[in-house]
Amino acid sequence: MRIVVLVKPVPDTTGQERLGPDLRVDRAAVPAVVNANDEYALEAALKLVEAAGEGEVTILAMAPAAAPETLRKALAMGAQRAVLISDPSLAGSDTLSTVRVLAAGLRRLEYDLVLAGADTSDGGAGVVPAGVAVSVGLPYLSYASKIEPGAGRVLVHRLSPSGYDVIEAALPALVVATQALGEPRYPSLRGIMAARSKEIITWSLADLELGDTPVGGAAATTDVVSVRQPATRAATRVVREPATVAAAQVVEFLAERRLI
Repeated sequence: MRIVVLVKPVPDTTGQERLGPDLRVDRAAVPAVVNANDEYALEAALKLVEAAGEGEVTILAMAPAAAPETLRKALAMGAQRAVLISDPSLAGSDTLSTVRVLAAGLRRLEYDLVLAGADTSDGGAGVVPAGVAVSVGLPYLSYASKIEPGAGRVLVHRLSPSGYDVIEAALPALVVATQALGEPRYPSLRGIMAARSKEIITWSLADLELGDTPVGGAAATTDVVSVRQPATRAATRVVREPATVAAAQVVEFLAERRLI
């Protein structure tokens, strides 16, 4: 089974994000890490290949030129190779540009299944996987808590408010992974050493043959006009009494505010 995992290097969430003059995240000011939700998708891909007994996992990313160091961690987890799409004109890209570029990159690869994380910590829109699926013409299966590939088909348990839905689609398809699929593995020392020699292919916009399709910061359809700190949270009340007493206090608290 050949699986492509969409991965995004994002600013380390343990650090303090800074904004540049354009009011966008200054990515050079904070070390980059692999987006956490993408690690769950990668873990799911690795398990599927291991269960099949054959196949390979390829990482596809759109990121600045310094991204290979970040992608090495994903390779250390077990992916066979990485493809990085990087071009100076992609700085400041919005969601639409990201979809167009990743879709163009995907068209150059051979795969049976594409996996992606639900969203990214530096954006949170959560629409890039759906956009890529539509652009490439792939069936789109979202919020998977279980993935079962078969002969030319893939079956997914999709999380829903009432539990899960069972959906099926023909391969190739794009599946959005959730944390319910299992914790990402830690790279072993052997994996870290092996990642140093694994292939990272770099493509520019010219390699994608996008023609007149507008992408990059100059083609952004959105603009940040202002930023502000969130309002200070009001004082909180912590209930520490035994359950029966605490329940009564919570009910009284909500009733006083006419919430129940």
